[in-house]
Amino acid sequence: MKIKQKPEDFSVKESYRFDEVPTGPWRVYLMDKQKLSTFDAVARIQQVFGLPPGSVTYCGLKDKQGRTEQLIAVRGLDIDMQDEDLRLKFLGRAAEGLSSKNTTSNRFAVTVREIQNSDLQDVTLAASEVQRLGVVNYFDSQRFGSLKHGQGFIAKDLIRGDFEAALYNYLARPSPLDRTDDAKVKDFWSKNWGDWTAKVPWDAGRKYFRIIRALRDEPQDFVNAFLQIDADYRALLIFTYQSYLWNEGVRRLLQLTFNREHLFVMPYQAGTLLHHTDVTPEVSSWLKGRTFPLLAPDSTFTDPKVEEAVKWVLGREKLTLEQLRIEESPKLLFFKHEERPIIVHPGKLVIGKPRPDELNRGFIKVNIAFTLPPGSYATLVVKRLFHFGVKKETEEDVMPRPYETLPSPGTKPAPQQISRAKVDHKSGLAKPKPARVVENTSQGFLARQKERKKLKEQRRMEASKR
Repeated sequence: MKIKQKPEDFSVKESYRFDEVPTGPWRVYLMDKQKLSTFDAVARIQQVFGLPPGSVTYCGLKDKQGRTEQLIAVRGLDIDMQDEDLRLKFLGRAAEGLSSKNTTSNRFAVTVREIQNSDLQDVTLAASEVQRLGVVNYFDSQRFGSLKHGQGFIAKDLIRGDFEAALYNYLARPSPLDRTDDAKVKDFWSKNWGDWTAKVPWDAGRKYFRIIRALRDEPQDFVNAFLQIDADYRALLIFTYQSYLWNEGVRRLLQLTFNREHLFVMPYQAGTLLHHTDVTPEVSSWLKGRTFPLLAPDSTFTDPKVEEAVKWVLGREKLTLEQLRIEESPKLLFFKHEERPIIVHPGKLVIGKPRPDELNRGFIKVNIAFTLPPGSYATLVVKRLFHFGVKKETEEDVMPRPYETLPSPGTKPAPQQISRAKVDHKSGLAKPKPARVVENTSQGFLARQKERKKLKEQRRMEASKR
């Protein structure tokens, strides 16, 4: 099964509402984009028209891979853009900028390719399950691009108070998958870290000008330099880690709640997710309208199962709720509590007739259309409909496992649970740990980076000799 082989294979249209005010300072546009993230599209608009940060607002983030239509609002200026991959259509004026409150739903049209005829019966069964049971409202792989591109969870650097590491991961860690000038800029700063007078030879470096200017003024003030990142993107970096905690917490909650035979595994960018194929009447009643929190220091719980799942995921991350703070800038960088529905029900689900797949000879393609509320992921619905190709987990994989309790002061921590990624699935035994290099933590961040690079080069030389 393949999706997004062509931009038109994945289409999303935002259903919106806004109060039109003829003399309002905000101009509202319908933005039609292809192969661009919402951040990239907004950054281009700001650069072309010389708009300051915060002058363009939107309802939500839309997928880079595909064709999407969404609203944006521009403050104080009439603009027009009709590029091949980014077009704007003026809709009217408003008294205030846009937010998620302006979106009512999203309508998706997805072409699923590389399907075998024998799979169609399974798709029909899965569609009936989705309509009856809904889909677990996880955050999908798109939310975890920082993992895909090697930056990790930058929010974890911020929680530790290591703003230099956070800034390095954002500014100087190029993605091996990126072939644009942005990756060249990040590689440049990786090689010139600490030399803030160095001149970037690519125009893409202008994106980071405010950060570099702050470091030229105060070379060791990494907190202020990090705060030069666009406020929406800073919030996204924290929300990405919150999303991971939510996924892991809900995964644990399903383990505690569902019968083992009703669950199956689905891989994604940050690990694996659990979905259900059936539900008992008791669990169905319990799940109805149930939410799970995006965690913050002020999060509270009324359901013991939810609280147990939260303790499990925080214990595994070696955190407490109170530690979900960024003390250096609590007003600009913070975790915000929010309740998110555990189950989402796709609306107006339609599965089209199978047709020959012109991109994959010998296979068929199917068009699927449905609506989702804001913040839910269409890719998860598609994967759920075609889940039958996913390998099922064993009983040991799916059954509830004990979580690591948080140690009290002065006590030894409980033994850590062994991640499935560290287990040899043929033997069932833990994989041997690689030799660990003990770093000299008294060194500065730059010196540690140089040591790592030197060690990698040594390993590369040894491998080439073998």
